[in-house]
Amino acid sequence: MANPWRGEVSLVIDGERHEARLTLGALAELEAALQADSLVALVERFESNRFSSRDVLALLLAGLRGGGAEMDAATLEHAQIEGGPMAAARAAAELLARAFTVQA
Repeated sequence: MANPWRGEVSLVIDGERHEARLTLGALAELEAALQADSLVALVERFESNRFSSRDVLALLLAGLRGGGAEMDAATLEHAQIEGGPMAAARAAAELLARAFTVQA
């Protein structure tokens, strides 16, 4: 089960539950993969619903790796994500939100 206090998000991929989270290393990987000007620009894309499927895949892949999964982009691109594309987009947005939420 995902621990939101650690920034984790649960995702079922090909029938297997994964806990994804954006560690500092995962965030650096994400910036490089998306060639983003900044993470703030990426957050703004999600907040304004201007994100692409490439953004979602890159976020999920970085989060899965940050959570300890050994998965490559090709595997994720062809995987069955429980809940479909909308669930994948929600999980990606939640990963971003949890990575930048200050816990009290």
